[in-house]
Amino acid sequence: MSKDIKKVVLAYSGGLDTSIILKWLKNEYGCEIVTFTADLGQGDELEPARKKAEMMGIKEIYIEDLREEFVRDYVFPMFRANALYEGVYLLGTSIARPLISKRLVEIAKETGADAISHGATGKGNDQVRFELAAYALNPDIKIIAPWRIWDLQSRTKLIEYAEKNQIPVPKDKRGEAPFSVDANLLHTSSEGKVLEDPNVEAPEYVYQRTVNPENAPDKPEIITIGFEKGDANSINGQKLSPANLLTKLNELGGKHGIGRLDLVENRFVGMKSRGIYETPGGTILLVAHRGIESITLDGGAAHLKDEIMPRYAELIYNGFWFSPEREMLQALIDNSQKYVSGEVTLKLYKGSASIIARNSPFSLYSEDLVTFEEGSGTYDQYDAQGFIKLNALRLRTLASRKAK
Repeated sequence: MSKDIKKVVLAYSGGLDTSIILKWLKNEYGCEIVTFTADLGQGDELEPARKKAEMMGIKEIYIEDLREEFVRDYVFPMFRANALYEGVYLLGTSIARPLISKRLVEIAKETGADAISHGATGKGNDQVRFELAAYALNPDIKIIAPWRIWDLQSRTKLIEYAEKNQIPVPKDKRGEAPFSVDANLLHTSSEGKVLEDPNVEAPEYVYQRTVNPENAPDKPEIITIGFEKGDANSINGQKLSPANLLTKLNELGGKHGIGRLDLVENRFVGMKSRGIYETPGGTILLVAHRGIESITLDGGAAHLKDEIMPRYAELIYNGFWFSPEREMLQALIDNSQKYVSGEVTLKLYKGSASIIARNSPFSLYSEDLVTFEEGSGTYDQYDAQGFIKLNALRLRTLASRKAK
């Protein structure tokens, strides 16, 4: 990376690591720094980040509430696809990165900066996600990834650098953190240290958003979620904005111990990692969305969606949100949602969200067709004989050859 950098926009949390990066950028490049802190519903108070940036001499400070945009334009489109990476992971970290990168690139343009910077490590997926998204939006943007180029490769060296440069080090940051946490409105992700051995059960203190299902209420709770064109828009008849709806589902899911996942996943960079994920609201939302689709989507359309879903989920996990193939798949998915409207009623109980009722003005379900009683005659059972014989033709031909 050329050191001919005049101004950098840094994705800044206000924590120790990004504060060290801020100072390191100043020392190494002698450049101006713009800080950008996004509120994606991680639950942290953001004013301390502003004060810390000011204390470190930063003049241009961006702190933005992106919760509604995050859920409306990223989380909801992903949930229309019922996306699960490797069959179980609801992509909570992955889906937040393109929005952060988008704002980094936009702020760089607004402020005349010629580079952006992030605090992702050289071993993880986030470096890939941040940078692929940034390059897709500005092919000429310069990106500084300190963890790939500096020599501060241990907690001891980081603390020493902080003290040398008068960066306050909280007492709880002086020792090794028991695990690292990433959080936003969709989920929390915990990795590292006490979680690195996949053969050891995660300590209960790792979980932050959900009660242990064993300690959840003994009485189930019934809720109804309303949908319009594939997106949830109400809970128990109350219309809610995307971010407020997900916040409410998180509260309900957390109370009932819903959405815990202990996963060993395959990172895009080639290694396996173990993570503890909590996605209480998202888990309820996925179950509910599949429930409303079950009565409003044609079988062929539903099965096609299920076939492309793993590819769609992998694109998001690997950082290709702004790729043409993801956008093509999104167009197909969104087209399928035109009639995915109605209500789904669920029972929340000790770690599970299960559907107990669903209805829609666009339902394709016909009681007349499936009844065990005498129907109206729309379906003639005798027709099944020819249907079966035609489908059995090749199987009978194969069986005849084997018999010879």
